[in-house]
Amino acid sequence: MKIVAMIPARMGSKRITKKNIRFLNGKPLINYVFEAAKNSNCFDEIYVNSESDLIGELAISHGLSFYKRPQQLSTDSATNDHFVQDFITNIQCDILVQILPTSPFISSKDIKDFTDKMLHTKCDALISVKNEQIECVYDKRAINFDPLKPSPPSQELKPVQPYACSLMGWEVGSYKTNMEKFGSGYHGGNAKKEYFILKGFSTIDIDNEEDFQLAETIARHITKSTIHEKRYYDDPESVEVDVKSILKKDGVAENELDLANSEIPVKIKDIRKKFNPNSSWSYRVVNTENNSATLIHQLPGEGNRAHYHSDWNEWWYIIDGKWEWNIEGEKIIVEKDDIVFIPKNKIHHITAVGNSPAVRLAVSREDVGHIYPERE
Repeated sequence: MKIVAMIPARMGSKRITKKNIRFLNGKPLINYVFEAAKNSNCFDEIYVNSESDLIGELAISHGLSFYKRPQQLSTDSATNDHFVQDFITNIQCDILVQILPTSPFISSKDIKDFTDKMLHTKCDALISVKNEQIECVYDKRAINFDPLKPSPPSQELKPVQPYACSLMGWEVGSYKTNMEKFGSGYHGGNAKKEYFILKGFSTIDIDNEEDFQLAETIARHITKSTIHEKRYYDDPESVEVDVKSILKKDGVAENELDLANSEIPVKIKDIRKKFNPNSSWSYRVVNTENNSATLIHQLPGEGNRAHYHSDWNEWWYIIDGKWEWNIEGEKIIVEKDDIVFIPKNKIHHITAVGNSPAVRLAVSREDVGHIYPERE
Protein backbone atom coordinates (compact mmCIF):
# COMPACT_ATOMS: atom_id res chain seq x y z
CA MET A 1 0.00 0.00 0.00
CA LYS A 2 1.41 3.35 -1.06
CA ILE A 3 0.59 6.37 1.12
CA VAL A 4 1.23 9.77 -0.41
CA ALA A 5 0.93 13.24 1.10
CA MET A 6 -0.05 16.11 -1.15
CA ILE A 7 0.38 19.79 -0.27
CA PRO A 8 -1.68 21.96 -2.64
CA ALA A 9 -0.13 25.40 -3.05
CA ARG A 10 -1.21 27.92 -5.66
CA MET A 11 0.90 31.00 -6.28
CA GLY A 12 -2.09 33.05 -7.42
CA SER A 13 -3.88 33.66 -4.13
CA LYS A 14 -6.17 36.70 -4.39
CA ARG A 15 -7.05 37.48 -0.77
CA ILE A 16 -3.41 37.38 0.35
CA THR A 17 -0.88 37.97 -2.43
CA LYS A 18 1.60 35.09 -2.84
CA LYS A 19 0.36 33.74 0.47
CA ASN A 20 2.18 30.42 0.41
CA ILE A 21 5.64 31.96 0.08
CA ARG A 22 5.00 34.98 2.31
CA PHE A 23 7.24 34.96 5.37
CA LEU A 24 5.65 33.97 8.67
CA ASN A 25 7.97 34.69 11.58
CA GLY A 26 11.03 34.53 9.37
CA LYS A 27 10.30 31.69 6.96
CA PRO A 28 7.87 31.00 4.10
CA LEU A 29 4.41 29.93 5.24
CA ILE A 30 4.59 26.68 3.28
CA ASN A 31 7.80 25.63 5.04
CA TYR A 32 5.85 24.88 8.22
CA VAL A 33 3.92 21.99 6.66
CA PHE A 34 6.99 20.88 4.70
CA GLU A 35 8.71 20.21 8.01
CA ALA A 36 5.67 18.75 9.77
CA ALA A 37 4.95 16.32 6.91
CA LYS A 38 8.57 15.16 6.68
CA ASN A 39 8.93 14.71 10.43
CA SER A 40 5.74 12.63 10.67
CA ASN A 41 7.60 9.76 8.93
CA CYS A 42 4.40 8.17 7.65
CA PHE A 43 4.47 8.77 3.88
CA ASP A 44 6.09 6.95 0.99
CA GLU A 45 6.25 10.26 -0.87
CA ILE A 46 5.37 13.87 -0.19
CA TYR A 47 4.34 16.02 -3.14
CA VAL A 48 3.75 19.73 -3.50
CA ASN A 49 1.00 20.30 -6.06
CA SER A 50 1.35 23.71 -7.70
CA GLU A 51 1.35 25.55 -11.00
CA SER A 52 4.39 27.55 -9.82
CA ASP A 53 7.94 26.52 -10.70
CA LEU A 54 9.19 28.72 -7.86
CA ILE A 55 7.12 26.79 -5.30
CA GLY A 56 8.33 23.61 -6.98
CA GLU A 57 11.96 24.67 -6.50
CA LEU A 58 11.24 25.40 -2.84
CA ALA A 59 9.70 21.93 -2.40
CA ILE A 60 12.62 20.16 -4.06
CA SER A 61 15.12 22.12 -1.97
CA HIS A 62 13.42 20.60 1.10
CA GLY A 63 13.63 17.06 -0.28
CA LEU A 64 10.00 16.87 -1.42
CA SER A 65 8.60 15.92 -4.83
CA PHE A 66 6.94 18.42 -7.14
CA TYR A 67 3.84 17.83 -9.23
CA LYS A 68 3.15 20.68 -11.63
CA ARG A 69 -0.58 20.96 -12.09
CA PRO A 70 -2.10 22.33 -15.30
CA GLN A 71 -2.57 26.10 -15.33
CA GLN A 72 -6.35 25.77 -15.72
CA LEU A 73 -6.49 23.98 -12.36
CA SER A 74 -4.87 26.95 -10.60
CA THR A 75 -7.61 29.49 -11.16
CA ASP A 76 -10.15 30.66 -8.59
CA SER A 77 -12.83 28.54 -10.28
CA ALA A 78 -10.89 25.27 -9.96
CA THR A 79 -12.09 23.19 -7.02
CA ASN A 80 -10.33 20.80 -4.68
CA ASP A 81 -12.11 17.94 -6.47
CA HIS A 82 -10.61 19.00 -9.80
CA PHE A 83 -6.96 19.20 -8.81
CA VAL A 84 -7.10 16.08 -6.62
CA GLN A 85 -8.62 14.10 -9.48
CA ASP A 86 -5.86 15.34 -11.78
CA PHE A 87 -3.21 14.43 -9.19
CA ILE A 88 -4.39 10.85 -8.54
CA THR A 89 -4.78 10.29 -12.28
CA ASN A 90 -1.07 10.99 -12.75
CA ILE A 91 0.50 9.91 -9.45
CA GLN A 92 0.04 6.34 -8.30
CA CYS A 93 -1.05 5.93 -4.67
CA ASP A 94 -3.54 3.98 -2.58
CA ILE A 95 -4.07 6.49 0.22
CA LEU A 96 -3.85 10.24 -0.33
CA VAL A 97 -3.48 12.64 2.60
CA GLN A 98 -3.91 16.31 1.78
CA ILE A 99 -2.17 18.84 4.04
CA LEU A 100 -3.01 22.52 3.62
CA PRO A 101 -0.05 24.93 3.79
CA THR A 102 -2.42 27.54 5.23
CA SER A 103 -2.41 25.61 8.51
CA PRO A 104 1.13 26.30 9.73
CA PHE A 105 0.62 24.91 13.24
CA ILE A 106 -0.34 21.40 12.19
CA SER A 107 2.15 19.21 14.01
CA SER A 108 3.93 16.05 12.95
CA LYS A 109 1.95 14.24 15.65
CA ASP A 110 -1.34 15.53 14.22
CA ILE A 111 -0.37 14.20 10.81
CA LYS A 112 0.78 10.83 12.14
CA ASP A 113 -2.31 10.38 14.34
CA PHE A 114 -4.52 11.32 11.39
CA THR A 115 -2.83 8.83 9.06
CA ASP A 116 -2.87 6.09 11.71
CA LYS A 117 -6.60 6.58 12.24
CA MET A 118 -7.27 6.29 8.54
CA LEU A 119 -5.37 3.01 8.34
CA HIS A 120 -6.85 1.62 11.58
CA THR A 121 -10.48 2.39 10.73
CA LYS A 122 -10.05 1.43 7.05
CA CYS A 123 -12.30 4.33 6.14
CA ASP A 124 -12.66 5.69 2.61
CA ALA A 125 -12.49 9.32 3.71
CA LEU A 126 -11.14 10.95 6.86
CA ILE A 127 -12.04 14.59 7.44
CA SER A 128 -10.47 16.91 10.00
CA VAL A 129 -12.94 18.87 12.12
CA LYS A 130 -12.89 21.00 15.25
CA ASN A 131 -15.32 21.06 18.15
CA GLU A 132 -17.32 24.23 18.79
CA GLN A 133 -19.20 23.76 22.05
CA ILE A 134 -21.53 26.74 21.89
CA GLU A 135 -25.05 27.43 20.68
CA CYS A 136 -25.10 27.44 16.87
CA VAL A 137 -27.66 28.36 14.23
CA TYR A 138 -27.86 27.64 10.52
CA ASP A 139 -30.18 29.52 8.20
CA LYS A 140 -31.79 31.11 11.28
CA ARG A 141 -32.54 27.70 12.81
CA ALA A 142 -31.08 26.35 16.04
CA ILE A 143 -28.79 23.37 15.54
CA ASN A 144 -27.72 22.09 18.95
CA PHE A 145 -30.08 23.81 21.39
CA ASP A 146 -33.77 24.55 21.94
CA PRO A 147 -34.39 28.31 21.78
CA LEU A 148 -37.61 27.86 23.79
CA LYS A 149 -35.77 26.41 26.77
CA PRO A 150 -33.17 27.83 29.16
CA SER A 151 -29.70 27.61 27.73
CA PRO A 152 -27.77 24.73 29.33
CA PRO A 153 -24.22 25.12 30.64
CA SER A 154 -21.84 25.23 27.68
CA GLN A 155 -20.07 22.06 28.82
CA GLU A 156 -23.36 20.17 28.41
CA LEU A 157 -24.01 21.35 24.87
CA LYS A 158 -23.43 18.85 22.10
CA PRO A 159 -20.60 20.38 20.05
CA VAL A 160 -20.99 21.17 16.38
CA GLN A 161 -18.06 20.15 14.19
CA PRO A 162 -17.13 22.51 11.37
CA TYR A 163 -14.49 21.33 8.96
CA ALA A 164 -10.95 22.20 9.96
CA CYS A 165 -9.88 21.32 6.37
CA SER A 166 -6.21 21.23 7.40
CA LEU A 167 -6.04 17.45 6.90
CA MET A 168 -8.12 15.40 4.49
CA GLY A 169 -7.55 11.77 3.58
CA TRP A 170 -9.02 9.51 0.90
CA GLU A 171 -8.80 5.93 -0.27
CA VAL A 172 -8.00 6.65 -3.91
CA GLY A 173 -10.22 3.97 -5.48
CA SER A 174 -13.24 5.23 -3.52
CA TYR A 175 -12.41 8.83 -4.44
CA LYS A 176 -12.43 7.98 -8.15
CA THR A 177 -15.75 6.13 -7.78
CA ASN A 178 -17.34 9.13 -6.05
CA MET A 179 -16.09 11.43 -8.80
CA GLU A 180 -17.71 9.20 -11.41
CA LYS A 181 -21.01 8.96 -9.49
CA PHE A 182 -21.37 12.42 -7.98
CA GLY A 183 -18.76 14.63 -9.59
CA SER A 184 -17.25 15.11 -6.12
CA GLY A 185 -14.96 13.06 -3.92
CA TYR A 186 -13.88 15.71 -1.42
CA HIS A 187 -16.59 14.94 1.17
CA GLY A 188 -16.31 11.18 0.79
CA GLY A 189 -19.54 10.66 -1.12
CA ASN A 190 -21.64 7.84 0.33
CA ALA A 191 -18.60 5.73 1.26
CA LYS A 192 -17.37 5.04 4.79
CA LYS A 193 -16.37 8.35 6.43
CA GLU A 194 -14.65 9.10 9.71
CA TYR A 195 -13.75 12.37 11.41
CA PHE A 196 -10.55 13.51 13.10
CA ILE A 197 -10.76 16.22 15.75
CA LEU A 198 -8.07 18.91 15.70
CA LYS A 199 -7.50 21.12 18.71
CA GLY A 200 -5.76 24.33 19.71
CA PHE A 201 -3.35 26.07 17.34
CA SER A 202 -3.69 23.19 14.86
CA THR A 203 -7.12 24.53 13.91
CA ILE A 204 -5.72 27.89 12.73
CA ASP A 205 -6.29 28.33 9.00
CA ILE A 206 -5.13 31.42 7.12
CA ASP A 207 -7.70 32.82 4.70
CA ASN A 208 -7.27 36.59 4.96
CA GLU A 209 -4.90 39.27 6.19
CA GLU A 210 -6.35 39.25 9.73
CA ASP A 211 -5.70 35.49 9.91
CA PHE A 212 -2.12 36.03 8.79
CA GLN A 213 -1.51 38.65 11.45
CA LEU A 214 -2.95 36.33 14.11
CA ALA A 215 -0.73 33.49 12.89
CA GLU A 216 2.31 35.79 13.01
CA THR A 217 1.60 36.55 16.66
CA ILE A 218 1.13 32.86 17.48
CA ALA A 219 4.30 31.87 15.61
CA ARG A 220 6.36 34.41 17.52
CA HIS A 221 4.85 33.25 20.81
CA ILE A 222 5.65 29.60 20.04
CA THR A 223 9.20 30.45 18.97
CA LYS A 224 9.88 32.20 22.26
CA SER A 225 9.04 28.92 24.03
CA THR A 226 7.67 30.96 26.92
CA ILE A 227 5.05 29.35 29.11
CA HIS A 228 3.17 32.05 30.93
CA GLU A 229 2.41 31.18 34.51
CA LYS A 230 -1.20 31.25 35.58
CA ARG A 231 -1.98 34.44 37.48
CA TYR A 232 -5.14 35.68 39.12
CA TYR A 233 -6.41 38.92 40.52
CA ASP A 234 -6.36 37.59 44.08
CA ASP A 235 -2.77 36.33 43.85
CA PRO A 236 -0.24 38.01 46.17
CA GLU A 237 1.66 39.06 43.04
CA SER A 238 0.28 41.77 40.76
CA VAL A 239 1.12 42.58 37.15
CA GLU A 240 1.27 46.10 35.75
CA VAL A 241 1.85 47.07 32.12
CA ASP A 242 0.95 50.76 31.70
CA VAL A 243 4.31 52.57 31.85
CA LYS A 244 2.99 55.98 32.86
CA SER A 245 1.04 54.47 35.75
CA ILE A 246 4.06 52.42 36.83
CA LEU A 247 6.34 55.46 36.85
CA LYS A 248 3.85 57.52 38.85
CA LYS A 249 3.60 54.76 41.46
CA ASP A 250 7.40 54.80 41.57
CA GLY A 251 7.23 58.50 42.46
CA VAL A 252 8.08 59.92 39.03
CA ALA A 253 5.65 62.82 38.85
CA GLU A 254 6.28 64.22 35.34
CA ASN A 255 6.30 61.77 32.43
CA GLU A 256 6.65 62.67 28.75
CA LEU A 257 6.21 59.41 26.85
CA ASP A 258 4.64 60.52 23.57
CA LEU A 259 7.47 62.34 21.77
CA ALA A 260 9.63 59.33 20.93
CA ASN A 261 11.34 58.43 17.65
CA SER A 262 12.58 61.85 16.59
CA GLU A 263 14.59 61.61 13.37
CA ILE A 264 16.61 64.64 14.49
CA PRO A 265 19.54 63.62 16.72
CA VAL A 266 18.45 63.68 20.33
CA LYS A 267 20.73 65.49 22.76
CA ILE A 268 20.30 64.32 26.33
CA LYS A 269 21.53 67.64 27.70
CA ASP A 270 18.74 69.44 25.83
CA ILE A 271 16.11 67.07 27.22
CA ARG A 272 17.38 67.62 30.77
CA LYS A 273 17.06 71.38 30.35
CA LYS A 274 13.30 70.99 29.80
CA PHE A 275 12.72 69.71 33.33
CA ASN A 276 13.21 70.94 36.88
CA PRO A 277 16.50 69.40 38.08
CA ASN A 278 15.09 69.17 41.60
CA SER A 279 12.15 66.93 40.71
CA SER A 280 11.75 63.47 39.19
CA TRP A 281 10.77 63.00 35.53
CA SER A 282 10.90 60.62 32.59
CA TYR A 283 11.23 61.15 28.84
CA ARG A 284 10.86 58.38 26.26
CA VAL A 285 13.27 58.74 23.33
CA VAL A 286 12.59 55.50 21.42
CA ASN A 287 9.44 53.42 21.14
CA THR A 288 9.08 50.70 18.47
CA GLU A 289 7.64 47.21 18.20
CA ASN A 290 11.10 45.88 19.13
CA ASN A 291 12.11 48.01 22.09
CA SER A 292 11.77 51.30 23.91
CA ALA A 293 14.28 53.57 25.64
CA THR A 294 13.27 55.99 28.39
CA LEU A 295 15.32 58.50 30.35
CA ILE A 296 14.44 58.43 34.05
CA HIS A 297 15.62 61.22 36.36
CA GLN A 298 15.22 60.70 40.12
CA LEU A 299 16.44 62.29 43.32
CA PRO A 300 18.48 60.53 46.03
CA GLY A 301 16.30 58.01 47.84
CA GLU A 302 13.89 57.62 44.93
CA GLY A 303 13.71 54.56 42.68
CA ASN A 304 11.33 51.83 41.66
CA ARG A 305 9.45 49.07 43.41
CA ALA A 306 10.93 45.56 43.52
CA HIS A 307 9.65 43.63 40.49
CA TYR A 308 10.61 41.23 37.72
CA HIS A 309 9.66 40.46 34.10
CA SER A 310 8.66 36.89 33.22
CA ASP A 311 9.35 37.08 29.50
CA TRP A 312 11.71 39.98 28.81
CA ASN A 313 15.32 40.86 29.53
CA GLU A 314 16.07 44.47 30.42
CA TRP A 315 19.14 46.70 30.48
CA TRP A 316 20.13 50.25 31.46
CA TYR A 317 22.81 52.78 30.62
CA ILE A 318 23.71 55.12 33.48
CA ILE A 319 23.73 58.71 32.23
CA ASP A 320 24.55 60.44 35.49
CA GLY A 321 24.75 60.02 39.25
CA LYS A 322 24.92 56.90 41.36
CA TRP A 323 22.39 54.06 41.77
CA GLU A 324 22.05 51.08 44.05
CA TRP A 325 20.81 47.95 42.30
CA ASN A 326 19.33 45.24 44.53
CA ILE A 327 19.21 42.08 42.40
CA GLU A 328 17.70 39.06 44.12
CA GLY A 329 18.96 40.44 47.47
CA GLU A 330 22.48 41.22 46.24
CA LYS A 331 23.30 44.95 46.22
CA ILE A 332 25.64 46.61 43.76
CA ILE A 333 26.48 50.28 43.14
CA VAL A 334 26.54 51.57 39.55
CA GLU A 335 27.65 54.95 38.32
CA LYS A 336 27.87 57.14 35.23
CA ASP A 337 28.74 55.26 32.00
CA ASP A 338 27.98 51.82 33.53
CA ILE A 339 25.70 49.36 31.72
CA VAL A 340 23.49 47.02 33.76
CA PHE A 341 21.78 43.92 32.36
CA ILE A 342 19.03 42.02 34.19
CA PRO A 343 17.79 38.66 32.82
CA LYS A 344 14.08 37.92 32.92
CA ASN A 345 12.63 36.44 36.12
CA LYS A 346 15.16 38.22 38.39
CA ILE A 347 13.66 40.52 41.02
CA HIS A 348 15.36 43.91 41.01
CA HIS A 349 14.95 47.13 42.98
CA ILE A 350 16.69 50.36 41.90
CA THR A 351 17.39 53.36 44.17
CA ALA A 352 19.19 56.63 43.45
CA VAL A 353 21.91 57.18 46.05
CA GLY A 354 24.55 59.80 46.70
CA ASN A 355 24.14 63.56 47.02
CA SER A 356 22.82 64.53 43.59
CA PRO A 357 20.06 63.51 41.14
CA ALA A 358 20.70 60.44 38.98
CA VAL A 359 19.65 59.66 35.42
CA ARG A 360 19.38 56.24 33.78
CA LEU A 361 18.32 55.15 30.29
CA ALA A 362 15.99 52.15 30.66
CA VAL A 363 15.86 49.92 27.57
CA SER A 364 12.98 47.46 27.47
CA ARG A 365 9.65 47.43 25.61
CA GLU A 366 6.46 49.36 26.22
CA ASP A 367 4.18 46.34 26.72
CA VAL A 368 6.35 44.28 29.07
CA GLY A 369 4.60 43.22 32.25
CA HIS A 370 6.07 44.36 35.57
CA ILE A 371 5.36 41.67 38.16
CA TYR A 372 5.37 42.78 41.78
CA PRO A 373 5.82 40.02 44.37
CA GLU A 374 3.55 41.83 46.82
CA ARG A 375 0.82 44.40 46.33
CA GLU A 376 1.48 47.92 47.47
